[in-house]
Amino acid sequence: MPDSLKRLLRSPQGMIGAVILLACLVLVLLGPWLAPYDHQALSITERYRPPGAEHWLGTDQLGRDIASRILVGARATILLSLLATGLAMLIGAMLGTACAYLGGRFDEVMMRTMDALMSIPSLLFALLIVSTLGKSGMNAVLAITVSFIPGMVRIARSVALAQRRQDYVGAAIARGESSLWIVSRELLPNIAAPIIVEATIRVAFAIMLFATLSFLGLGAQPPAPEWGLMVAEARGYFFQAPWMMLMPGLAIALVAIGFNLLGDGLRDALNPRSGER
Repeated sequence: MPDSLKRLLRSPQGMIGAVILLACLVLVLLGPWLAPYDHQALSITERYRPPGAEHWLGTDQLGRDIASRILVGARATILLSLLATGLAMLIGAMLGTACAYLGGRFDEVMMRTMDALMSIPSLLFALLIVSTLGKSGMNAVLAITVSFIPGMVRIARSVALAQRRQDYVGAAIARGESSLWIVSRELLPNIAAPIIVEATIRVAFAIMLFATLSFLGLGAQPPAPEWGLMVAEARGYFFQAPWMMLMPGLAIALVAIGFNLLGDGLRDALNPRSGER
């Protein structure tokens, strides 16, 4: 693991992604305490203030400090995206590994079901789920989780198919271990690396998808300082105060790029041959 970490930090994309990830961790943990103002404080006299020394990123139509709202909103945007990706990774990895190990009719039924779900675009699938369940942040998390599971199942199954022929799986079968034990204790730990890389990259898509749902009014609801919701609220004031839309939009883009770079760095660090030229 230390060698993988060294290779990760040695690559430019890995280093940049790790720095952005560390910044995200700081925002999630300390964002509300780093905010210079109360993110819900209204001030009619401070409306539409451009970025400056007093308000670093300006103020919105209600006089609220945009920097404070971005710092506080990082916890909801990033944490909920990580939660959705983590749930999809766990469920998809278990199902995909079980399909690879058990095979037969179970594998056939599950994979045809996953193929049918993957034929629906992720955003459209998430919109369908949220529209059915109702508007809320947790329903958006559930929608993103369900839309990501089919892809994770296919990746886990493809890696586990190569691993199930290894000697350690045969040894576990000879010892009389149960299928659940072999899947969870033998196969899953040995296919963790590609699944973690895929999950890291999917966090970026989860952040953008969660922001999109909030932008459409189906995710976080006002007055939550969620980044996608902030962009939606700023639409009508773009020509009057463009920073209201640009600042949260840049935050979404920066975090998404950071997780993408981190995923690329992890891919090369965990499989050095992929980085050879």
